[in-house]
Amino acid sequence: MARLVPLLILTTGILAGCGTLAPDYKRPAAPVSDTWPTGPAYKPATAASGTVADIAWQRFFADASLQKLISLSLANNRDLKVAALDVMKAQAQYRVTRADLFPTLNGTADVTRQRVPGDLTGTGNAATTSQYNVQLGVSSFELDFFGRVQSLEDQALEQYLATEEARRSAQISLVAEVANAYLTLAADSELLALAQDTVRSQSDSFNLTQQSFRLGAASDLDVNQARISVETARADVARYTALVAQDRNALALVVGGPIPADLLSPRKLETIALLADLPAGMSSSVLVDRPDILQAEHTLKAANANIGAARAAFFPSITLTANAGTASAALSNLFAGGSGAWLFLPQINLPIFDGGRNQANLDVAKVDTDINVATYEKAIQTAFREVADALAVRGTIDDQIAAQQALTSAAGNSYRLSDARFRQGADSYLNVLDSQRSFYSAQQGLITANLSRMTNLVTLYKVLGGGLVDATAAATAAPGPS
Repeated sequence: MARLVPLLILTTGILAGCGTLAPDYKRPAAPVSDTWPTGPAYKPATAASGTVADIAWQRFFADASLQKLISLSLANNRDLKVAALDVMKAQAQYRVTRADLFPTLNGTADVTRQRVPGDLTGTGNAATTSQYNVQLGVSSFELDFFGRVQSLEDQALEQYLATEEARRSAQISLVAEVANAYLTLAADSELLALAQDTVRSQSDSFNLTQQSFRLGAASDLDVNQARISVETARADVARYTALVAQDRNALALVVGGPIPADLLSPRKLETIALLADLPAGMSSSVLVDRPDILQAEHTLKAANANIGAARAAFFPSITLTANAGTASAALSNLFAGGSGAWLFLPQINLPIFDGGRNQANLDVAKVDTDINVATYEKAIQTAFREVADALAVRGTIDDQIAAQQALTSAAGNSYRLSDARFRQGADSYLNVLDSQRSFYSAQQGLITANLSRMTNLVTLYKVLGGGLVDATAAATAAPGPS
């Protein structure tokens, strides 16, 4: 037994120095331009002092209510919990695979009693024999001279790291989803308030038109046209009431539980504070640090490591079984002098003919790697497109809002003038109705444009990798003054 321990130490040392037959990994070149698109839709690029990924979400989402909702979602969202549990599972699976690199040492104790008939003993008398054993040993341990087990361990490690990146990507998406749901709720609440105000104002106008009709100053057509505006706004009140309820339900789902009532009070979009601008003047190379891109790269590395395991299958495999202990026919003599027993059983397995199985497995591993290269490149292209789309909206949304504000102002003036002309008998109510519809539509369009501007900021923050840094955690981890 004393000789077994140095043998195991020596074996482990040999394995630690073994390499693998996997190809040297080289990151594929990004199939996109180094710079973001330019043109009429894009703002001129400015020098960036940092990356969006370094901006803590508490700094970007400066609104206190939104910060509380995001904190609740990070603690309670079920999808994020599943992603975290997937990481724990992948980590455990990696530890299972990694354990194959080391010998498994087992201790056993057994007793065997056997009765042999007289015609088999040679003495003509039946005999009962006993054997007691206590052993410590290694069973079927593979000496990884060609790196098969190491390649499988590398593959499991990369799969675990890919799962961790998937969790980080899920967090980024969750933070943006909560923000967009909250902004949508605010916009729909604002549209509901607009519809309710329109019902009140148009009801007053309808009552005035009815009075004019009784006095003979308005026609029955004018009354019915005035009623159209009232009923249109009433229908919008019902529609936006349902939308606000649905928005609250959607927000409760992503947050992961009941939301305090004070966080759901109606808000105007202009009162929700977000970081005014984001540094987007950096190179597109920042995309390779996005969690979803890193996830695709780790998956590619796992496939690359699997090639090493497939190549190692062409070479001999050596397994070792060894044990040492004591054995005796009597329990009282089990640990007596001279009762030592040992077994050393090395075995080599040389592949000679397998019907092409090993070559087919290698071909599959190589094709899997090619597939994952294409997947990695597609992930970068998708990320580039997401950022480019967000930058295009960012470059044009201010002009859109300015035009929508001017349109709303003009439509409001037109409505007031048309209504005044109708009251003076200089114009028909049809012009009032058309002007009111234009004004109402312009007000709705302005709210929608403001929502687009804010959701575009959230999207740009997300696609550039923002949402992982927690200012609270960073402050807690920071060392105090000396």
